[in-house]
Amino acid sequence: MATCPECDAELEIDDDDLEEMEVGDPWDCEACGSRLRVAALNPLEFDSDDEEADDEEEAKEGEDSDEEFDEDDDDEKDDGDWEE
Repeated sequence: MATCPECDAELEIDDDDLEEMEVGDPWDCEACGSRLRVAALNPLEFDSDDEEADDEEEAKEGEDSDEEFDEDDDDEKDDGDWEE
């Protein structure tokens, strides 16, 4: 039996799922909803899914970049208003 690294809940895994499981496979903790990755098979261990956290950070950074880009577009439009 493995435990969630986020909430320490025991993770119940069917024998069929266990047989098909490989290191790096995703898994969801039913207790806290955290996205996990299989870290080891014997003994079975899970890590937090850092990749998901990285994706969220990249998405957030992309939103910040879009805001800056939009401001630049507004400046260019204002410059065009001065032309006659």
